[in-house]
Amino acid sequence: MTDFKPVADPAPRWVTDLANPPPYKSKPASIPDPPGYSSQAVSGPSKKKDVSRSAPREQPSPEKMDQLKLKKAWEVALAPAKNLPMTLIMMYMSGNSLQIFSIMMVFMAFKNPIMGLLSTNQAFERFETDSNRGSILQVKAAYVLMQVLALAVGVWKINSMGLLPTTRSDWLAWEVRREPLEYAVPALSL
Repeated sequence: MTDFKPVADPAPRWVTDLANPPPYKSKPASIPDPPGYSSQAVSGPSKKKDVSRSAPREQPSPEKMDQLKLKKAWEVALAPAKNLPMTLIMMYMSGNSLQIFSIMMVFMAFKNPIMGLLSTNQAFERFETDSNRGSILQVKAAYVLMQVLALAVGVWKINSMGLLPTTRSDWLAWEVRREPLEYAVPALSL
């Protein structure tokens, strides 16, 4: 009997091409570089990279950090106002009838601002320091105002759907029934 020896399969071509890439082909001189692209910037090592790597970044001062934290806190405080136009459009497009989509939209219009109001302190605790406590209080007040505006959009939608008891007919259970002065009776009943 003959002995079978396993023959090692050569590596696929893509593996050898990946390990040994083809040499770089220079482009013809007749084809210009696209606007904003320079082939010299890509081909040679840049001295700007070496300069930026050698200079360490300075740590910001505490005043600068407080200023940056206050700026980020204002971004968080004004974020609910950026959602108001989309919420208004969605409320308008969902219609005034009682359907599952309009009910879900109204639920979300109330849930998000209420959750935001309840988590006001957690939203700003990472920005608050001893030196900027007064400024953060102003930011928190703006945040609460934005959440109240978002709640007002939900109240507007409920009113447009007719779910707010704002008319006299909504409270008829507490009024005394009127006694009619005359009764109309049909002469012919069919």
